[in-house]
Amino acid sequence: MTLSPRFSSSAAMINVMLALFFLLLTVSSSAQLSENFYSKKCPKVFNAVKSVVHSAIAKEPRIGASLLRLHFHDCFVNGCDGSILLDDTSSFRGEKTAPPNNNSVRGFEVIDAIKSKVEETCPGVVSCADIVAIAARDSTAILGGPYWNVKLGRRDSKTASFSDASSGVIPPPFSTLSNLISRFQAQGLSVKDMVALSGAHTIGKARCASYRDRIYNDTNIDKLFAKSRQRNCPRKSSGTPKDNNVAVLDFRTPTHFDNLYYKNLINKKGLLHSDQELFNGGSTDSLVRAYSNNEKAFNSDFVTAMIKMGNIKPLTGSKGQIRKHCRRAN
Repeated sequence: MTLSPRFSSSAAMINVMLALFFLLLTVSSSAQLSENFYSKKCPKVFNAVKSVVHSAIAKEPRIGASLLRLHFHDCFVNGCDGSILLDDTSSFRGEKTAPPNNNSVRGFEVIDAIKSKVEETCPGVVSCADIVAIAARDSTAILGGPYWNVKLGRRDSKTASFSDASSGVIPPPFSTLSNLISRFQAQGLSVKDMVALSGAHTIGKARCASYRDRIYNDTNIDKLFAKSRQRNCPRKSSGTPKDNNVAVLDFRTPTHFDNLYYKNLINKKGLLHSDQELFNGGSTDSLVRAYSNNEKAFNSDFVTAMIKMGNIKPLTGSKGQIRKHCRRAN
C-alpha cells in the first residue's frame, strides 16, 4: 500500500515532534546548576561551610585567598568537578603535583574539614566540587568582598589528570596579555571576565619563584617597589629554598578584598608579570582604570565572572559521583 503524500507528511511531523520531546526530556533529566539545589536535601550546608571557613581565616587570613584560588584551578582543568582534590593513585597521577599547583595550591585540609562537617549533617548529598565553590564565595565575603548566591548541583570526578593540569590551560604568572585572553576565552570567559577575576589578587600571596623575573627583569615596574620585593626574593636561579618565600599580591590591603589591586597596577606595582600585563598600554587598560575608580562595578563584574567560571563543564545528573572523602573516589 502506498501512503498518500498528506499522510506521509503528517507521520513525518509526528516523528519530528516525538524526537524533540525525547530530546527535551533528556535535557531536563540532566540536572542543571541551581541556587536552590540543596534547599530540601541539605539546607544546613551553607552554615557548615561558612563556620569552617570563618575559623580557618581567623587563624590564617591567607587561606581565604587559597580557597578562592582552589576553585579557579579546579574549574580550568576539565571543569568544576573537584578533580584537583584527588590524591594520586596507582591508576592515575592527579593534578596536585602539576607545575601550576605543586607547592602552590593550598587549602586541602580546610576542604577536608568542611566535608567532614557536611557529611555529619547530610551524608552522601553534597559534592566536594560544590563545597569548593561555596568556600570560594564565603572566603571572598568574609574578607570584605561581595556575596553572591552560588549555583550548585555539581558532582565529583572519579579521576584527575596530571597532564591536563600541566598543559597550559591555567595561565602561568609570566603570561602575556594575549595568552591570558586566549586561556580565559578557551573556557568561555570574556576579556572583562578575565580582568575582573584577576582582581582576586587583591588578597593572598605569591611565591618568589612566581615573581622573581618581574622584579629583576621587567621595566614597567616601580623601582622602589621592585627593590622592596628583592629583599625577600634573591636573584639566584630557581631551585633554591628561597623560591618559596612569599610576598603579598596587594601590598596595601593584602587581607581585604577591595579594588586597590587595580590602583596598584596603574602605579606599576603589580607583583606578577601577568598582573601588570593588564595595564601596560594594551586593550585592558580601560577596564583596569574603570575598576580602580569604581569598586561597585568591580564587585558586580567579579560576581558575574565567578558564576560563569563555576559553570564550566560541571558534572551533573548521573555523571560523576558524590565522594565520601574529597581526596579519593568512592
